[in-house]
Amino acid sequence: MSPRLRVAASGLAFAALLAGSAAAEEAWVRGAPLNLRAGAGVEQPVLGSVAPGERLEVLASSGEWARVRRADGSGGWIAASYLAREIPPAARISELEAETERLRQQLDAAGTQAAELRQRSDAEARTGAELEAELQRARRESDALRAGARWPEWIAGALILSTGMALGALLRGVSGRRRQTRLKL
Repeated sequence: MSPRLRVAASGLAFAALLAGSAAAEEAWVRGAPLNLRAGAGVEQPVLGSVAPGERLEVLASSGEWARVRRADGSGGWIAASYLAREIPPAARISELEAETERLRQQLDAAGTQAAELRQRSDAEARTGAELEAELQRARRESDALRAGARWPEWIAGALILSTGMALGALLRGVSGRRRQTRLKL
């Protein structure tokens, strides 16, 4: 066989494998343990057995027989009437228990996250309240300044100025210098 022909054959085999696995569906064995056969029919040799409730992948159907693949990758043919398309209750219970546990973990994680967010929100609310109080204090101060609350400062300045003027007048009179009435140029 030429290399090109080998590559083409392997490509077709790979494509058929992918198409087969894409079209495969799940089924579960019901009833008693069943023989897994090499072909479709009771005259075909037995390859092994499958237990009730075992999950199989149905790859193809031929009349009353179905070609299946087990979880370990082995496969064969089995009577299609012993396959159930719905998950058996025992397997469904274990799936639901696993899902319940996963949901409990998510709920616990969400509760923890909610508590953390609540704490952060409380801290930010306290900070917001402190900032609001500071803003109110600054507004009161600003309103007081606008309303003329600076009059004590004005009075103190006027007193200092008048005291300075009075002292200046007193010191001038005490200095003994004569006042000149004329201006000299």
